[in-house]
Amino acid sequence: MYCTRKVSEEVIWIGASDRRLALFENLFPIPRGVAYNSYLIKDEKTAVLDTVDSSVSRQFFENIQHELGDRPLDYLIVNHMEPDHCANIAELLLRYPDMKIVGNAKTFTMIGQFYGVDLKDQAVVVKEGDSLSLGKHKLSFYFAPMVHWPEVMVSYEETEKILFSADAFGSFGALNGNIFNDELDFDRDWLDDARRYYGNIVGKYGPQVQTALKKLSGLDIAVICPLHGPVWRSDLGYLLEKYDLWSRYEPEEKSVAILYASMYGDTENAANVLAAGLAEKGVKNIAVHDVSGTHVSELIGEVFRCSHLVLAAPTYNNGIYPAMLNFLHDCRALNLQNRTVGLIENGTWGPVAAKQMKEILDSLKNMNVLEPVVTVKSALNDASLEQLDALADAVAASLAE
Repeated sequence: MYCTRKVSEEVIWIGASDRRLALFENLFPIPRGVAYNSYLIKDEKTAVLDTVDSSVSRQFFENIQHELGDRPLDYLIVNHMEPDHCANIAELLLRYPDMKIVGNAKTFTMIGQFYGVDLKDQAVVVKEGDSLSLGKHKLSFYFAPMVHWPEVMVSYEETEKILFSADAFGSFGALNGNIFNDELDFDRDWLDDARRYYGNIVGKYGPQVQTALKKLSGLDIAVICPLHGPVWRSDLGYLLEKYDLWSRYEPEEKSVAILYASMYGDTENAANVLAAGLAEKGVKNIAVHDVSGTHVSELIGEVFRCSHLVLAAPTYNNGIYPAMLNFLHDCRALNLQNRTVGLIENGTWGPVAAKQMKEILDSLKNMNVLEPVVTVKSALNDASLEQLDALADAVAASLAE
C-alpha cells in the first residue's frame, strides 16, 4: 500500500524508511533507522528526483504507481549515484521504458559502472546551470562535487523555490509520519543524528561544502528536500548556520568532552576526577565518553559539537591504546581542526601515549594542545593529581576566553 506525503500540491514525497538496518554503509550504527527520500513532480511532464535503497523498493514503486496512475514517467533526475539512492534505476527503466534520465557526465559513467545499462537516446546530460522545463515547474542544476561524491549535483525548482539537495542537509533516523522539520522537535530528537551524519559522511569535505553554500546563497530557497531525514520548510537559517559552522570546522558549542580509554579503571578514574574538578570550577554540561564502549561515529559527532576535548589513554604495545588510535585516525581522515585539546596518558613502565597523540594532533590544522600534559604511572597519586588539577585550570581558563 502506498505511503506518500505532499510537499506541495504537485511535489510529492515518495520515499520510505528502513528501521531494520543496523549499520548505515555497513559501518555507522543507526538505532533509529534511516529514511530514503525520493520526490515526484507532477506537471505537464512528470519527474522523479532520485530513487531509494533496494531495501525499500517495494514501497517506492507502490508510491509511484499510486501517484502516477496511468501517466508515464517522463524523467528521472539523478542527483547522486550512491546505491542507497540509485538502486532502482534499472527497475524504473523496465517499468517506464520511455523515461529519460537526467544527470551529468560523471553520473552516466557511474550508471554504466553499476548497471551496465545502454541508455542510447534516453540520457540527458546536463552541465552547470542547465535547466529543464516540466511545464510550470522548471528545474535548474548546480554541481556540488565532493559533497560527498564527485558526481553530486543539486536541483532547484524555480516556481516553488525548492532545493533538492542530494545528501547535503541530511540526517540519520527514520521518518515517523512527520516528514517536515516544523512537525518535529529537531533539537531534542534529530540534531545529534544530523551532526553525526554530517561529521562522518560529509565532514572530510568542508571546503567543498563551503563552495556549495556560497553557490547556493544566490538562490531564493523556501524548501530544502534532502535524500535523508526531514524536509525543511521553515527556519532554514538554523540549518544553514549549522552547515556553515560544521564545514568551517568551527565548534558548535563552547563545551568540553572528555574521551578516555581505560584497561583496568585507572585512566577512567583520572577522567572522572578531571570532570569533577572542572565542575567545581563552574564548567557545565561536561560530556564523558569511554572510547572503547562508544562507537567512533558518536565520538566524531561530539568533536564537531565541542570546542574543547580531553583525550586520556594508556600506552599499549608502546603506542596509543587501539580504540583511541582509531578515533584519532578518523579525526585525521575527516580533517578535524580548530580545537583545544588536553592530554592524559597512563603507563606503568613506559608511558608514551601522550607524545604520540600530540604528534597526530600536530598534523591537523590549528589544534591547540594545553599544558600540562598529565602523566599517570599506573594510578593517580599526589604528583599526578597536582598535574590533573593544573590541566583542569587550563581547560577552565581556555573555556572562559
